Amino acid sequence: MIRFQNDYGEGAHPLLLKRLAETNMEQTEGYGEDRYCRQAAQKIKEQCALKEGEVHFFVGGTQTNLTVIGSVLRPHQGVIAADTGHIQVHETGAIEALGHKVLTVPEQDGKLTAKQVEEVCDRHWKDASREYTVQPGMVYLSHPTECGTLYTKKELEELSAICRRRGLPLFLDGARLGYGLTSPASELTLADIAGLTDLFYIGGTKVGALFGEALVITRPELARDFRYLIKQKGALLAKGRLLGLQFDTLFTDELYFRISQEAVEKALLLKAAFLKKGYSLRYDSYTNQQFPILPEKDRKKLEETYGFTFWEEMGEGKSAVRFCTSWATTEEAIRQLVEDIEAL
Repeated sequence: MIRFQNDYGEGAHPLLLKRLAETNMEQTEGYGEDRYCRQAAQKIKEQCALKEGEVHFFVGGTQTNLTVIGSVLRPHQGVIAADTGHIQVHETGAIEALGHKVLTVPEQDGKLTAKQVEEVCDRHWKDASREYTVQPGMVYLSHPTECGTLYTKKELEELSAICRRRGLPLFLDGARLGYGLTSPASELTLADIAGLTDLFYIGGTKVGALFGEALVITRPELARDFRYLIKQKGALLAKGRLLGLQFDTLFTDELYFRISQEAVEKALLLKAAFLKKGYSLRYDSYTNQQFPILPEKDRKKLEETYGFTFWEEMGEGKSAVRFCTSWATTEEAIRQLVEDIEAL
């Protein structure tokens, strides 16, 4: 079975494992206060063109999301997100378990729009009974989205502007950020994202790391007492150097961006093969996630050899599925899948 279900099915990039092995018996401070975490944080801040702000390391995305959202919202507030947002559909109610509501709006090609944020705010503040409803307190989005789509620079600027006008911190989930930044359709850089959001994270788990995410807080006031909250949420790793060392390696010699770009290039070969065969796509993705719409017989034929994810029924005996490439996807696997698509 050749697996395309996700982008975290393998372990870690060999260079990361090499450095982890080389430093295995080295003694360092714990809880992210070691030199590797400091080095990684400095490299990330340089890439983001940040003079102020902080970088904190987490083991996984759900811990990052719930710690960030829990740190920003007051008890009576909720977070605005697209109805396909990760915190809404794939985190087992983690945000609700904190006591906060996810205020969802219909996705627009997988994305949230500034107009929708404005409408949610207007609906709340114009309601005479607003004190009996959940107050919007921040905005959450993903780049790339759960659907593999990307925000344009104009779209992110509009979201940033409305959030700042309304006093809503803007949080960007970057679990697959590398695949978004290196897409041929990308209009955004790390510096753009740092300048337009208040908090965002750089995903490592899905982009070459054994595990780990790097949270960047661009507004110093949002970083106040943040380590207390990381610890309270069970997210402060004692052997924090394992995270810092991995991100220090990923952000050396452009490794993070190089392996991300390779994965995107392979995904686009799949996209071209599906289109050439005459299949339509659920989303026009230029990242490592591709969503072809397949007739049942073709889907079952591919399932004999490949692992991929059912996405949704599309009617007329067809369904949208998802194929994910990753930093570890081989050229041989892509070549074989393209040949099998052509043979359907």
